Amino acid sequence: MTTRPTQAEARGLQSAREIEGHLTALESFTPMALGVLSVASGIYTYLGVSSLLSDGGAMSFFAAIAYSLAVSVAIFVFWSYLIRLLPAMRTASARLGLFLSMALGSLAIIAMSSWLNAAALAGSAAVEQHLALTVQDYQNGLEQANRVAVAAQGLGLDVARARQSFQDLSAQEATGDLSGTAGRGAVFRVLTQKADELAVLEAQIEGQGPLVAAAFSEGNDILSRMRTLTASSGDVEQRSVEFAEESVRLAGLIAQLRQLSVAPLVARAAQDLSASVVLPELDGSTAVIRSGQQSTIDSVLTLLGRRAETLEQAANDVIAMPTPDDITYTPISTADAVLRYAGDFIPSWAGAIAIDLLPAVLVLIMMVSQSAIRADRGTTAPEETMTLGEIRAALAALREMDMHGEISRVPAVPEPVAAEPAAAEPVVVQPDPQERPAEPPHIVGGRR
Repeated sequence: MTTRPTQAEARGLQSAREIEGHLTALESFTPMALGVLSVASGIYTYLGVSSLLSDGGAMSFFAAIAYSLAVSVAIFVFWSYLIRLLPAMRTASARLGLFLSMALGSLAIIAMSSWLNAAALAGSAAVEQHLALTVQDYQNGLEQANRVAVAAQGLGLDVARARQSFQDLSAQEATGDLSGTAGRGAVFRVLTQKADELAVLEAQIEGQGPLVAAAFSEGNDILSRMRTLTASSGDVEQRSVEFAEESVRLAGLIAQLRQLSVAPLVARAAQDLSASVVLPELDGSTAVIRSGQQSTIDSVLTLLGRRAETLEQAANDVIAMPTPDDITYTPISTADAVLRYAGDFIPSWAGAIAIDLLPAVLVLIMMVSQSAIRADRGTTAPEETMTLGEIRAALAALREMDMHGEISRVPAVPEPVAAEPAAAEPVVVQPDPQERPAEPPHIVGGRR
């Protein structure tokens, strides 16, 4: 015995039929949508693979085509399986198993396709960023090397001051204001000797100045050309080759600037200034004059030691300045650049992953829709959910089967009948063959 569905159940059935109608319409173009997404992903995968293959011959072309086709087929089949099977699962364990399969498959798609899609979308920009950062590193190295070289050139002022002090003392000695004896004796020769040494060192420092300025100017010109290659249009690979050539020249200039620093030279000269003193023979005519010369020479040697310590300390301060690290430009492919600078290209990565994993949203939509259909149907019997069109179709099928005689050949299933007590067999009376049957009454005028 069946009961009619309640009003709430009727509304649920109506909602379920409405959702089913929408799903039927959407399923008509869902495979086409999956195909378009998989083909688009395959195209970008082809572009990414092509950037990784060094050989541009026919074999590389077919290898890239084969890989991109494999990716397209894998994406289409994978999401086609899930969009059919996952919404149909009714138990939690089955859904969990397919969810884990979907997560594993998504990771595989990202590994084999998404990062290559990102390389195709943002590979050139990532390589240009690599070039720009390399230019910045070279610029920092050039400026640091020039800073050290210019600071070393500043030691020329200290050397000049020390030289001038010894020249002034020698002039005083010539007039007798230093040792008390006028002339160009032993004290004068010591002072002149050290003043000449410092004058030679000062000339060497001044000679390095134009070389430092020329190297720094040429380095800036190379940096300008490297920046132009970074920001210009055209094939980024060709620009990278020219960029590498310029980087080699700039690295040589930075090394040259480091060698042009005179700080080590000043430090060694300061050590020799007090250590290598050639003391002349005292030439005073009397013992008193010779004693005065010796006392003056001792004072000069003490002053010389202090001047040497001051110069050496200044030179060591310059030497202690941080020097630029060795910078070497390393060419990089578009795929490697996208991976290295992934944080700077999040929108491109999001688009590359979305084109591969967008069908997951369709799978979840199908799951929610199928769950809503099952919830709206509830426990209603199937025969109570038949629409008028379904009933007409069923009646037409029954008539067609009846015309072909298929219904009569279908064995009827007997309904279970309650057991009844066996009735007594009827007694059959056999007629006597000698007895004639009674004649029927004659009807006359419609009467007997």
